[in-house]
Amino acid sequence: MTDSPDIAALLAKLPDDVRPIVEVIVALLQAQHAQSTAQFQAEITELRRLVFGRKAERIPDARREARANAQAAKEPAEREAERVEQRRKNRAHREELPVVERVSDVPEEDRVCPCCGGHELSKLGDGLVTTQIEYVPAHLVRLAWRRKRYACRCGKGIVTAPPPPQVTDGCEYGPGLHAHVVVAKCADALPFYRVAKQLHRAGAPVSRATLCTLFHRAADQGDAIYKALLEEVAEAPHVFADETPLPVLAEGGCDRGYVWTFVSDKVVAFTFSASRSGKTPVRILGGTEGSLQVDAYSGYNAVTTPDGRVRAGCWAHVRREFFRSLDTAPADANEAMDRIALLYDVEHRAAAKGVVGTAAHRALRQAESAPRVDAFFAWLADRAPHLTPKSPIGKAVRYAQKQETALRQFLADAKVALDNNTAERALE
Repeated sequence: MTDSPDIAALLAKLPDDVRPIVEVIVALLQAQHAQSTAQFQAEITELRRLVFGRKAERIPDARREARANAQAAKEPAEREAERVEQRRKNRAHREELPVVERVSDVPEEDRVCPCCGGHELSKLGDGLVTTQIEYVPAHLVRLAWRRKRYACRCGKGIVTAPPPPQVTDGCEYGPGLHAHVVVAKCADALPFYRVAKQLHRAGAPVSRATLCTLFHRAADQGDAIYKALLEEVAEAPHVFADETPLPVLAEGGCDRGYVWTFVSDKVVAFTFSASRSGKTPVRILGGTEGSLQVDAYSGYNAVTTPDGRVRAGCWAHVRREFFRSLDTAPADANEAMDRIALLYDVEHRAAAKGVVGTAAHRALRQAESAPRVDAFFAWLADRAPHLTPKSPIGKAVRYAQKQETALRQFLADAKVALDNNTAERALE
């Protein structure tokens, strides 16, 4: 490979009337080359992370870091007192478990006095008690409901006890098994073939087709409750929302659908749609008022209008953008992440004081967080002209600046969180 030519030397050889024009052209080409190189390096770094790194995006959690910083600032005696209190609470939880008493007796051949060798032993009190936390495997039972019947002395009338609760008439599987299938599938993310294995070990083989039937039957029965939950979310003054793609079985392969979550202080509701369009937020929250905490996705624009909900931004997403630019612009990325961490320190102190969501919380944000937010966006405005727009750090800065109004919303409303992680955790 040949060495790169000396551009300055080549320009010096040009005629005086041509050199200024060529210098401008060369400068533009060099700037474009630098921008393309930075973008290429960023794409290579991201590709390496996706191919060779962990599948989960291991971004340091800002809330966890804030807790760690606060913990490190405490005196050793205070930290030890907290650990002792936590152990006490754990023991209290274990003591609430139901007690199953079992008796362990001394074998007949061992009932000998260790001192005199005598066999005349008598019971000493109630014995010693040793406790264990034991796991009792889940099992299935076959309920036989004996329905009592009563006949009248007239010889004509008969009264029979009502039948047991059933999900549908004539169904041989009880409501508890239906509920177990739904919990295993939705809460524990177990595919039906694994649930079928569990039931087989428990002594009741159930095919995957039957499990699918139970699942959909339970969904039909719970439809009224589901609609009530969505209505509860729509009435909430503050809602978190997020969406994630979901593969959907289709003929010849899989299509892409989306699971959405809408979270209030009382309800976590999920809904499915075949697309990521804004029709779903409109269907759930259209015509309602309050605040909506989301990321920068434009699909929520239809409900965050002057006549609808106020859009609240997510500082965790901003921090994530700067985290991705650590490899290419470590100084600026670390500076931004440190500034955002200061906001989480304030939130941790509010939680420690037990004032989250109150007027005291808002006052704390106005006194400490507001100046830090002002300083953060002033720093962005100062750095933006010196950054390549299409570089990772340039994109991170532009992302934050476009979201400034939404990101400031938490300062005005104590009910608004610093980030949208509540909704993201609901989709995990």
